[in-house]
Amino acid sequence: MRLVKLMVLAAMLLSTRAHAALTAVASFGANPGALDMYEYVPANLEAGRPLVVVLHGCTQTAAAMEVAGWNALADQDRFAVLYPQQRSANQQLGCFTWYAQPDIGRTGGEAASIVAMVDTELASHAIDPRRVYVTGLSAGAAFTAVMLAAYPDRFAAGSIMAGLPYACATDLNAASACQQMGTSSQKTAAQWGDKVRAADPGFTGSWPRVQIWQGTADQTVSPANATELVKQWTDVHGLSTTADATDTISTATRTRYGDAVELYLVTGMGHAIATGMDADGTCPSTSGAYFSDQKICATLRAAEFFELTPTTGGGSGSGSGSGSNGGDGDPTDPHGGGCSTGGNASLLVGLAAILARRRATAR
Repeated sequence: MRLVKLMVLAAMLLSTRAHAALTAVASFGANPGALDMYEYVPANLEAGRPLVVVLHGCTQTAAAMEVAGWNALADQDRFAVLYPQQRSANQQLGCFTWYAQPDIGRTGGEAASIVAMVDTELASHAIDPRRVYVTGLSAGAAFTAVMLAAYPDRFAAGSIMAGLPYACATDLNAASACQQMGTSSQKTAAQWGDKVRAADPGFTGSWPRVQIWQGTADQTVSPANATELVKQWTDVHGLSTTADATDTISTATRTRYGDAVELYLVTGMGHAIATGMDADGTCPSTSGAYFSDQKICATLRAAEFFELTPTTGGGSGSGSGSGSNGGDGDPTDPHGGGCSTGGNASLLVGLAAILARRRATAR
């Protein structure tokens, strides 16, 4: 009976809150990265609740990431959601600048702007500073790695969805090579780990836990990036790259490394956030571009990884749900369940176009 009530409550939350408007926050202190801030805060949020930072991908806005369903979970499980937003004046495709200093460093740039937003949330809504989490897609996923590396003292955990290792690229020229992640871009676990440790060399605390999601058919961010991310964050945590546990959930293979790092490798999925009916509970995500029905819910499982919502103990087996298995749809259709942020304006193509324009100007 309790399970039925919870399912009904979830359905009600989804129907009334999935598309709730975000609130713009005009002033949040220092903003060296010149970003915009939006928030979603449930009514009468109690003091001492968690915060989730959600970072959009290229060509997206903060509002586009509402499809992921974090607002519905925030109502259900009582936490606040912060949505930083890039400005086209900073990056022509609206990507967070995951590949360049000073944006990816400990001080200054976009990373510092996001921390200023977090501080505003902590002060305005009495957020528990020990329970701040970050997640993102594509360039937002790459910048999730940035926040975890540059500010490990500010985040308890992160979920990187189709992202790249921290400090793979330090300028635009190297960004495309990192997305392709050929042999020349790959590094040893220790080399990747050293890049994270160098971001905040004085840090002596516990490193954030890291969850990684990657589609095997992603043509925007090569699946090899997932392997390199595992190498980077297992090394940071002092773990072996040999998995401690592996299981299959719907189209995904979940691989765990201790209690600190886990990877979901989704077979046949393109550049997307995985959605769909999940053995662990009702998925709060709705249909939209850059979201793909894989009968496993990345948002729900990220929330479980962040310990925001109870884990039911499910998650093994083939799973079930509606929609085509691995269907990518039309990425230009906001209601079509498309999964490729590629389309006509992929991050990879977009960066190449920017490079071409710069070279033409230089001539």
